[in-house]
Amino acid sequence: MTTRTPWRVMLLGAAALVAAMLLSLAVGSRVTSPSELFGALFAPTGSDADVTILGLRLPRTILGVVVGACLGVAGTLAQGHTRNPVADPGLLGVYQGAALAIVLTTALGLNPSGLAEALFAFAGALAATVLVFALARTAGGRSGTMAFVLSGVAISALASALVTAISLLDLRSLDDLRFWQVGSLSMRTGALGVVWPFIAIGLLLAVLNARSLNALALGDDTAAALGQAPWKARTVGIAAIALLAGAAVVLAGPIAFAGLVVPHLARMLVGPDYRWQIAAGALLGGSVLLVADVIGRVVARPGELSVTVVLAVVGAPLFVAIARSRRTATL
Repeated sequence: MTTRTPWRVMLLGAAALVAAMLLSLAVGSRVTSPSELFGALFAPTGSDADVTILGLRLPRTILGVVVGACLGVAGTLAQGHTRNPVADPGLLGVYQGAALAIVLTTALGLNPSGLAEALFAFAGALAATVLVFALARTAGGRSGTMAFVLSGVAISALASALVTAISLLDLRSLDDLRFWQVGSLSMRTGALGVVWPFIAIGLLLAVLNARSLNALALGDDTAAALGQAPWKARTVGIAAIALLAGAAVVLAGPIAFAGLVVPHLARMLVGPDYRWQIAAGALLGGSVLLVADVIGRVVARPGELSVTVVLAVVGAPLFVAIARSRRTATL
């Protein structure tokens, strides 16, 4: 696949996102005709179709766009800063930190409400990411990227071990953990009103970090020679990853594969410039997540498959194809 003009890719990406949103609004356990869809959007009358589309599918579609954009941008930054093509926010302990916070609150008998529980998960995700960064910052004799990868693996393993130990000792924690182990776009639509400031700050930091990331791609020494401070740039990048991935976990739980595959697609389409990769990652992330969610609703009618399961089934072969492609851009 050849690298195309970035502006053309952006326009095609925006069109694909709009198409995915319309698909998400139209398809579900109840069949909706095009006239019912546009009637609900532009001239609602309170019919059953209007209630279904505006009350159920529209919030879910908005959530899918936001979560997909967060994971696409966070995954792009994670792969860029670690120089690791299989890195995603999970490598930095985001998912494991959120799970640990949930089981801890339950084991301590705090019994928080749904929204408070989501905020505890957000705090756990942020704490794990900050700890990874602190460990990598103090590691001596390692390159910056390798220190991040090793610190992320260590913290993820430690958090997973603690989650397992606490869950075995406290069955209430195990019940709560089950809810957070499978991602879904039907989990917490109300939490978007709370975490949107974090998302806005994370996206702003990502945009500000793009130029420095282009310099870091040439190596830390070259970046320093070009006037960039590698650790300062990584501080901004890791903060953006923590905010965006943590918000995504709060909104939809741990959704794997989106943050891994989307950056590769963006890189193949727009080339190595991280300014374009970040924008393309946001558009493609929303599209990929919405299409996967629609597939999950269709194949398991009248129920649904989790978007994480669909992404794993569809994304694994796609990722293998990307990895085997000789034209895949290097990090």
